[in-house]
Amino acid sequence: MSPLYGHEEAVASFRAALDSGRLHHAWLVAGPEGIGKGLFARKAALRVLAQGQGPVARPGFEVPEEHQSARLMAAGSHPDFMLLERLAKDGGTELARSIKIDQVRGLQRLFATAPTYSPWRVVVVDAADDLETAGANALLKNLEEPPANTVFLLVSHAPERLLPTIRSRCRLLRLAPLEQADMKRALGLAIPDAPPAEIEALALSGGGAPGRAAAYRGLDVAGLDQAMQAISAIGDPTNKQRSALAQSLAGKSAQPRYEAFLDRAPSFIAAKARERQGAALAGAIRLWEEAEALSRVALRQSLEPQATAFEMAGLIAGLAPCKA
Repeated sequence: MSPLYGHEEAVASFRAALDSGRLHHAWLVAGPEGIGKGLFARKAALRVLAQGQGPVARPGFEVPEEHQSARLMAAGSHPDFMLLERLAKDGGTELARSIKIDQVRGLQRLFATAPTYSPWRVVVVDAADDLETAGANALLKNLEEPPANTVFLLVSHAPERLLPTIRSRCRLLRLAPLEQADMKRALGLAIPDAPPAEIEALALSGGGAPGRAAAYRGLDVAGLDQAMQAISAIGDPTNKQRSALAQSLAGKSAQPRYEAFLDRAPSFIAAKARERQGAALAGAIRLWEEAEALSRVALRQSLEPQATAFEMAGLIAGLAPCKA
């Protein structure tokens, strides 16, 4: 399992609960997408299972590779662990839109017998945001009446959109974006063939999220940032810049860069909002809310890329000083 960089406070908080013998049954691991929440949850799960077999003389979440639980987790065959995530459609590479209720119901196989190697069983849901409505309700029943010695780790990019009843039964662990030093270490591991200059540029563009930064590789994110900066500076009264940007993001070959634009635009607006006060701040917050909503539905509803990019660029244009 890959090293976990950063998140020392969250690791210490979880370890303190585990070591005290008073581990809460459900944890909500929240934070921006791409900062390592899924890895955090898996490493926490491994530590619980390994430590349940006896003392582990390693700090944080570290477990020796030769440990029985580590070997079983690496092979995907630990009988006391279950991962709920979106599955591939019909054996292909495209993932389903949601985690289905049948997957949640499948947890009963885990709960039907006693744990095999230690007192613990662990369930990771990555991500809880992907649960279909029926699946979320089915999971809620397990959280309301948790099986003995079972720990649930729910990964969430937007916990405010989860069922309030799910949130209320979980202890929140909010992970913060990584510092630049940890970003570069994580990116160096994720893309070892990248030269130092590229690692540096990606680390700066990733907003503290190494998963996001790695996905930006080869997409000329710097060019997107420059285009957004130019549009926000003057408001693009003739629509020329917006049209050019939208056209460059149209077409199947531009899809990865279009998705990067949808991902970056709300963060760009949020950064501009932090520089403002009073009415200008309120206006920027409104633009950010609209950009967040558009980014969230664009791919899910298969909105037309060129029109969507033009609309998003229009929100960025609203940041111009004359419109603030």
